[in-house]
Amino acid sequence: MLNIQNLQYKYKDASDIYTYNLQVSSGEIIGIVGQSGSGKSTLLDIVAGFIEPSSGVAVLDGEELIGKPIEKRPITILFQNHNLFEHLSVQKNILLGVNKTLKDSSEDVEKVKDILKEVGLEEYEHKLASKLSGGQQQRVALARVLMRREPILLLDEPFSGLDDTTRIEMLELVQTITQEYKLHIIMVTHDLDDCERIANHVYKMENHSLVKQ
Repeated sequence: MLNIQNLQYKYKDASDIYTYNLQVSSGEIIGIVGQSGSGKSTLLDIVAGFIEPSSGVAVLDGEELIGKPIEKRPITILFQNHNLFEHLSVQKNILLGVNKTLKDSSEDVEKVKDILKEVGLEEYEHKLASKLSGGQQQRVALARVLMRREPILLLDEPFSGLDDTTRIEMLELVQTITQEYKLHIIMVTHDLDDCERIANHVYKMENHSLVKQ
């Protein structure tokens, strides 16, 4: 269980205080909607460690995350921008998620093959990322997330730039891997339809706080 209680953040020179309370169970997706600038992504930044809250806790199965260095938090993030190295192969891009030296172990290479099957790209292992479609590139980015095997996955509008068919495919894939890997997922999106399609619970940012829908 990821338990977020009374997390508060105030931007410098601003009067508004953002407050967050929610719980995410293992194998569960929480969707967060709201207008641009309402504070949705601020929550992800706090949980990931990019910014520190003024108060509150974020506890995963008894482990406090607030105050931990970014690299020691059991978290991965999938952004709208897939952040792939287009001059590298699909395999190398995924391996970079666990080893920045690209010195591949046979075990890691086998894991890549297995994960590519899960995301439907087993035939693209040695293809350059630059040769893939937008949807395929996001599948590679998701595969890289799975390679790290972290229990918390934060989704920051990762599929908003895709066509409707591809976006729905990606959402359904996220739903599948959430159950398979027992992930704790917080998904920020502008699209309520995305939340209604895969989220177990939906919150909306209203007046700088999360309100359960």
